[in-house]
Amino acid sequence: MHVVNHCEVKPIAEKRNVLEESAHIARGDVSDLAKQEVTAFDALVIPGDGSTLQVMCCIAPVLAAKALPGCEITMGQDKECERWPYAKTATSMKELGCKHVNKKVGEVHIDVKNKLVTSSAFMCNAPIHEVFDRVGVMVTELLKLV
Repeated sequence: MHVVNHCEVKPIAEKRNVLEESAHIARGDVSDLAKQEVTAFDALVIPGDGSTLQVMCCIAPVLAAKALPGCEITMGQDKECERWPYAKTATSMKELGCKHVNKKVGEVHIDVKNKLVTSSAFMCNAPIHEVFDRVGVMVTELLKLV
């Protein structure tokens, strides 16, 4: 696992075990996704942030765009500004063959056909409480789909 010192934003030589780190964060049992039976689950939530870049994906909707061609996702807005400094990412999602839907900070997008709910999370300059609220809405909407 690639390890980063987030205070200095530099890679460090330390080695870590992803499952051990996950168990620490989850404060409980975790298991290897490769050993799971897909049909045993009703939903999957894929959190994304800079820490997950080497583990899975920095921006979780990218995984949906790659796995479900033609799906609808949101990365927030597709026009770059001070509030949305990473808006050009939406263009990349379109290049992967999915439809990007512009959403405001507090909104999520629901792709009913693919049973997919996405949020912009930290793609905009928002305080952490707004991101927390948005992720809560995303999970609530996901549970309505299952």
